[in-house]
Order: sequence, then C-alpha cells, then structure tokens
Amino acid sequence: MKAISARGTRGLNVGAYVEAADNSGAKIAKIVGVKRWKGTKGRQAAAKIADFVKVSIRKGIPEMKGKVFDAVVIRQRKPYRRKTGERVAFEDNAVAILKDDKGNPKGTQIKGPIAREVMERWAQVAKIASIVY
Repeated sequence: MKAISARGTRGLNVGAYVEAADNSGAKIAKIVGVKRWKGTKGRQAAAKIADFVKVSIRKGIPEMKGKVFDAVVIRQRKPYRRKTGERVAFEDNAVAILKDDKGNPKGTQIKGPIAREVMERWAQVAKIASIVY
C-alpha cells in the first residue's frame, strides 16, 4: 500500500461507528478491524485517514445489514498534519465501502468531501468523489 503524504493521527478505534458516505446502501457502519495494521502487543488497532478497514453494516438496506465489508476511511474528526504544516479535520467520521480488495468502490458517488490523502492511495475511490479537500 502506498504511503500518504501526511502525518496521520490514528483517530478511529476498533468499535467506532462511522457514516457510510457512498450510495452503496449502507448508512452507519462499525469498524471491526484495521487491515494491514501493525502494532505492539496488547495495543488495540486504530485507523487513520485513507486506511483499509473492515466494517460491519449497522444501518442500511436489509440485504446489507449485519454483513462485513472492506472500506476506506475518507474523513476523520481527529486533526492530522499535512507536510505543508496545516492541520486538517472534518466534521464527521466517514468511510467508503469497497467491493473488492483492489480498491474498487461499491457505490457510484460519494456524498461530501474526501481527503487528498485518500486520492493518493485509492485512485478509484477519488474518481467517484464530488469534492477532494
């Protein structure tokens, strides 16, 4: 997985409820795991912007409820620092649901902005976004 150009602050623990910002049919998702995460013994996994996570759908269409999908974190409330010195924080925590592990999104559009760091790592997700911030 490609590195991002920001000093990402891990702001989303396992168990956090996030908004599904795409039109895949999910509304609210719960982070159940962080894929490709390396940590110390006994430390709980945490996700940051543009991370690859496993989510369980909590609210949405009945066919998706309770199912587990791969997703990408596209917005986080916790501020993180870019190389230019600016700090970026969004007003909500959001993910985009993926249909495979190659990064192809399940939905066809994303509501709201996504972070520039997501565009660097997940080009297919950035294609369906309306605003890249």
